[in-house]
Amino acid sequence: MQLAVLNPGGNDREQSFPDGAGSPDDPSPHPPLNYHAYAACTGGTFYRDPARLPPGARAVLLVLRRDLKHCLNALRLLKAEGRQVAVSLKESGLHQVAQLLGDAGNLTLFREICALADGCLASTPDLCGICGAAGGRRASFIPTPYPVETAGWNFALPLADRSGIFIGTREWDIPSRNHAAALLLAASLGTRVTVINEDGRSGRKRLEAIGAANLQIIDGRLPYPDYLRLIARHRIVLQLDRSAVPGQVAGDALLCGLPCVGGDGAIERVAFPDSCGLARDPETLREIAGHLLRDDAACEAAAERSRQIALEHLSFSAVSRELARYFSSL
Repeated sequence: MQLAVLNPGGNDREQSFPDGAGSPDDPSPHPPLNYHAYAACTGGTFYRDPARLPPGARAVLLVLRRDLKHCLNALRLLKAEGRQVAVSLKESGLHQVAQLLGDAGNLTLFREICALADGCLASTPDLCGICGAAGGRRASFIPTPYPVETAGWNFALPLADRSGIFIGTREWDIPSRNHAAALLLAASLGTRVTVINEDGRSGRKRLEAIGAANLQIIDGRLPYPDYLRLIARHRIVLQLDRSAVPGQVAGDALLCGLPCVGGDGAIERVAFPDSCGLARDPETLREIAGHLLRDDAACEAAAERSRQIALEHLSFSAVSRELARYFSSL
C-alpha cells in the first residue's frame, strides 16, 4: 500500500517518497517526519491539493488543519470518488486540540468530519477517545514512524565522543512545555547544557536569566541533518514537556542513539518507558538523568533498549505494516 497523505491547502508542497526515508542530505523540501513520515514509510506521496490525487490512490489520510471547513469539503470530494479516508489532527498536542475545539463552529465541523470519515487515525493515544466521542469510527493510535532501520539515518556517535545534555524543547510561551523548568533542572546537574534559541534577543535574555555558566546557546533554526548531528554530540536529551504530543523530541533522540529523559509524548511513552515523564515528577527525572550522565553502562543499555523497541514498533517497516492493516480494515 502506498498511502496518500493530504493536507488540504497546507503550506508544504507536494512531495513523493519513492525511496522511503531517502538520505538525510537529499535536497528534498521536507524531511520524512511527522505526517510526511506516514507517506514516506509506505513509499507514498504527501499532497496539498485533493485534485492532484491520482485515481489509483485509494487509501488516503486526510490531515485536519485549522480550516476545518476546507477539510470537510476535501473529505466530501474524496468520499464521492470512492476512496478510503481516515482523518487525523495535524496539531495533535492536547493544548492544540483544546484550542481548536474551543470554537463552537470548529467543534461542529469536527464532529461532522469524524462521522463522515471511514476512520480516525491518531498520532497519540490521547486522541483516540476524543475522536470516538466525536462520532469517529475505527479510532486507532499509530505512532509517527522514524527510519531507525536505515543506516543513513543513524547519527549515533560512540559514547566517548558525547557529553552533556541537549534540551529538547524551545517554546517559552506554551506552559505545558515547561521549558524554563527543564533548563533549570539540566543546569543543576553540573554538565554542559545545549539549547536552541529561536527568539533572538528576547530569547537570549530569558536564557541568561537561568544563570547557568555551562549553558551553550545555538541561535536560529538548523537544517534537520545538522540539527541531528548537534544532538548526537550529547549524552542525553532532556525535556519536561506535558503536552501529550506525537513526540518528535524522542524520535530525534532515537536517530541519534541517545536516551530521552522526560516528556509524555507518544514516542516517549513507547520507546523510553523507563525515563519518560509519564507519571514521573521532576525530581525523579533529575535522578534518572544524573544516573545516565554518570554511568556509561546504564546510558548505553538505555539507548540500546530504546533502539530495539523502535525497530519493533516505530520503524518505517513496522509502521507501514500497521498502516496497511489499518486501511484494509476500513
